[in-house]
Amino acid sequence: MTMEFKQVTRNFGRKQVLRGVNMTWDAGQLYGLLGRNGAGKSTLMKIVNNRLFPTAGKVLLDGKSVTENAAAQNRIFLMSAATLYPGDSRIAQLFTLTQQMYGRFDDQLAAHLVQAFGLDPHQRLRKLSTGYRTIAKLIIALCVPCDFVMLDEPVLGLDANNREIFYQELAATFAKRPRTFIIASHLIEEIENLVTHVFVLDGGTITLDEDVADLAVKGRVVTGPAALVREWLSGTCVLRTVQLGGMVTAYTLDAPLEKPLPTGVSVDGMDLQQLYLELTRTGGGPHVD
Repeated sequence: MTMEFKQVTRNFGRKQVLRGVNMTWDAGQLYGLLGRNGAGKSTLMKIVNNRLFPTAGKVLLDGKSVTENAAAQNRIFLMSAATLYPGDSRIAQLFTLTQQMYGRFDDQLAAHLVQAFGLDPHQRLRKLSTGYRTIAKLIIALCVPCDFVMLDEPVLGLDANNREIFYQELAATFAKRPRTFIIASHLIEEIENLVTHVFVLDGGTITLDEDVADLAVKGRVVTGPAALVREWLSGTCVLRTVQLGGMVTAYTLDAPLEKPLPTGVSVDGMDLQQLYLELTRTGGGPHVD
């Protein structure tokens, strides 16, 4: 079970938001889709869910286009900031409506989540706060029978306690019934230990496609006297350097760890948040030191 993106492009008038996106989503994975505001994350997810159509390229689910394909769309769910449900409906009615649309719904999990979040299932959607409207949509997203569940900024309006509940419940339901979740979020430090693979969307294309475990090994911050750091990193691809007096800090994915480390130079790991900032920094980009 695989979803493939092949040269997916999307224009809005003269503005090209997506510029030939290529990537693959496999079954049973927790993906992070990272990118700055306006990078096209929401546009990409809407194309998968047929809320938008690509200007060029295609998205394939098990080799068949998802565009205007009812069978494919029944296996795909998008939770986003948009509220597509009737505002006067009660939350319990939304669960029933979702079951009618998708054929199945995990009522037992929904009952558990309603209690965990303290949501009143008899409340009308339009009367809920922003945070509780988000919670209602998250419960639906975790309970649908779909193979691919896209979560676009899923914790919008949630306080710290409810964000923690969501992450715990997502991990629990994924362990119990693995399917593919794609999380687009700017709260990278909160999803770093949850996702298994990350994509970075920058400049309309995928600029990073890596397992989190591999990134944890590769990302390095090298600090020390400028001359020693530059000599040690000679010929290495460096994302950015910051110099303060005679000291320099270099951010890299290719630290030459096989070389002896000069006295006075230190090497530390780079977390996903810092790596993302370095990869998407305006005016940045890798260079060879």
